[in-house]
Amino acid sequence: MTKVMEKPILSRKDFISDQDVRWCPGCGDYSILSQTQKTFPSLGIPKENIVFISGIGCSSRFPYYMNTYGFHSIHGRAPTIASGVKLANPELSVWVVTGDGDALSIGGNHFIHVLRRNIDINIILFNNQIYGLTKGQYSPTSELGKVTKSTPFGSLDRPFNPPAVALGAQATFVARTVDKYTKHIQNMLHRQYDHKGTTFLEVYQNCNIFNDGAFKHLSDREVREDNVLILEHGKPMIFGKEKNKGLRLDGLTLQVVSLEQDYSPDDLVVHDENDRNLAGILANLTYAHELPTPVGVLYQEEEPTYDDLLVQQIEQAKEKLGEGNLMKLISGADTWEVT
Repeated sequence: MTKVMEKPILSRKDFISDQDVRWCPGCGDYSILSQTQKTFPSLGIPKENIVFISGIGCSSRFPYYMNTYGFHSIHGRAPTIASGVKLANPELSVWVVTGDGDALSIGGNHFIHVLRRNIDINIILFNNQIYGLTKGQYSPTSELGKVTKSTPFGSLDRPFNPPAVALGAQATFVARTVDKYTKHIQNMLHRQYDHKGTTFLEVYQNCNIFNDGAFKHLSDREVREDNVLILEHGKPMIFGKEKNKGLRLDGLTLQVVSLEQDYSPDDLVVHDENDRNLAGILANLTYAHELPTPVGVLYQEEEPTYDDLLVQQIEQAKEKLGEGNLMKLISGADTWEVT
């Protein structure tokens, strides 16, 4: 008879560590931390089955503040360490917390390969479009022409678009939220946990010291509804303070139309989370003028995970070749005696 494990009864307090939170007052990281601590009790998993792994950066302090297992690793290598943790202990719920510099600069190679392998881990990328910990240099997501301490005449680099990079790496779950969207963050964390495979969540996060107001048009209550498209699977793409605007396809191009004039919801694009082509179009709205920024799940699909495939491969090898012998493997098929 299989023993059914009861879900632990936990609260937010159970996930708050004894460490002093050391972020600048007003930083968007506080909101993300708070919503994570609020959300994790409802996942119904023991704290000892959760691991947070980070690289280097402001966001990478995160494991200290979650009362779970954690690993503050090295710059850009959190996905690699997380992969090893998951493969060594598949029962763990493994989360990577990273930033736009940590993940997309020195860690870019590790980032894309963990996505294409589809290991069952969850990645949360804090994107403030700046290097905060090292005091305000431009980052891989900083806009063209960005004036910083390291680009006094303006950045010449075209920025990375994180969801587009993730889609290009064949990610099976790509989503976006904003640090001030507290309930939305909680929903996205639940969606990540429920997905089998690598999940990627970009969080637009305000750095009020070195890049204050970068996402003001998405967070200020007076204007955000006219600038944000909340994606809902199976529903038409409607936005605006009065819910009077929508998106329709003109060929392969999305255009804004008015629902008060010649168009109705039936004319609009219906969001389909399983449509990779549509997700690619939505990801590129980020840098489009006069078009809303999509938040929510851009894309998700169910595909076999690397960790499951690895277990299957090992079992198949055992059936074919029998149990392995470590010493025999080390000594190899050929030996030489040196006299």
